[in-house]
Amino acid sequence: MPGHESYGPGLCAFDQLTTNAVILWADDATDVRWTSERGIGGMPILLKDNIETRDMPTTAGSLALAGNAPGRDAPLVARLREAGAVILGKTNLSEWANIRSSNSTSGWSAVGGLTRNPHALDRNACGSSSGSGAAVAAGLTPAAIGTETDGSITCPAAINGIVGFKPTVGLVSRTHVVPISHSQDTAGPMTRTVEDAAMVLSVIAGTDPLDPATAEADAHKVDYRAALDAGSLNGARIGVMRFAGGYTAETLAVFEQNLQVLRDAGAVLVDITEAPSDEGAMGSAELEVLLYELKHDLNAYLASTRPDQVRTRTLANVIAFNEAEPRELALFGQELFIQAQAKGGLDEAAYVEARATSLRLAGAEGIDKLMREHDLVALVGPTTGPAWTTDVVNGDHYGGAVSTMPAIAGYPHLTVPMGFVKGLPVGMSFIAGRWDDARVLSLGYAFEQLTHAIRAPAFAPTVDTLETVAPLLAPVQ
Repeated sequence: MPGHESYGPGLCAFDQLTTNAVILWADDATDVRWTSERGIGGMPILLKDNIETRDMPTTAGSLALAGNAPGRDAPLVARLREAGAVILGKTNLSEWANIRSSNSTSGWSAVGGLTRNPHALDRNACGSSSGSGAAVAAGLTPAAIGTETDGSITCPAAINGIVGFKPTVGLVSRTHVVPISHSQDTAGPMTRTVEDAAMVLSVIAGTDPLDPATAEADAHKVDYRAALDAGSLNGARIGVMRFAGGYTAETLAVFEQNLQVLRDAGAVLVDITEAPSDEGAMGSAELEVLLYELKHDLNAYLASTRPDQVRTRTLANVIAFNEAEPRELALFGQELFIQAQAKGGLDEAAYVEARATSLRLAGAEGIDKLMREHDLVALVGPTTGPAWTTDVVNGDHYGGAVSTMPAIAGYPHLTVPMGFVKGLPVGMSFIAGRWDDARVLSLGYAFEQLTHAIRAPAFAPTVDTLETVAPLLAPVQ
């Protein structure tokens, strides 16, 4: 972010109230001044409220965790503090990271209420890192940390018109982060620029002895900011995921315009029209894995909290709590929680088979196959469609996505703003293989330097009032 910027609750009351992106501001972060030239030192950062800090509660948006304040920093937070970053506070999220119901309203939590999209306040901010995406887009902070299991960094980043990066699973510690799935969960940066994302990732990446998945992180991490190359698109063979569906014609039109940007930069684009594997089977196996791991991992997390602060010690306790608390189930149910509770342990054949199937279809027979057979360095596609109107009656209305394969495989996935559909942002996704984080960021950076598609939000009540739409709704004079 160029120039001299100020951040903090006293300076951002309008944006804070209209977007409802922040649950809690830190007591010592009322006015923070920072410039991008300072690097991570002094950088204001908001954290999704499923990431523990020593000085604030961590609720995952649930009233069941309203008193959860064990007084410990997640290792990724400790790394940020040690590097000189200023933790501004906690952002709202889709409650329990959007794993409670398949008919949820993204961006809503019982603790924080509904996060609103700053480009049009009646539009959804997507889940589950909705507050992190909206806060960065609204100018409350240059950077926030989100978490993703499948699309929960990339969707809110794209829909709010910012950069979002889901790293290789195992590059960033998940210790003291309220979990869904140890196979797919990861934290990652959500920022206004790819350079800022790379700078934050360079700090939070690394091995954590308490998280076995990160055993190889130190061997693979690099200075991601230094690795950025504005010329990296030149000569790069990139696969275009034509098989990805569900997008509007307008989203695809913006995507086509930006494919030409890649060509003009020297990229060699390879159209891929057929999905590499059975997407239906992959999705079914993924859900089975998530349900099994939710029960196992959440029970382990709850057992690590203080009994005097958190009385819901198991998933079964949380289900009972929700049934007794009217606010929790007033908008949508908890059928996924109930399905997860019915699962057995991780030694059951159904779980073992589902994990092997999902990983094979997304990895070896998915991204790896595409990259090998077409001699590619990366894949691209529209991240998702423009933000839908928030609908608390019928739930979410997603408009296409490319997040599932990299989510299941645990591979890096970057979204960068690529333009607008009737005033609403849409993003382009860059995806590659395991530990190829630096390449993905560099390709996205090169694209960003040519497009600069980020735009300050209008905080419009509805899309109808935006200058690109309002004249079309009025009669001809």
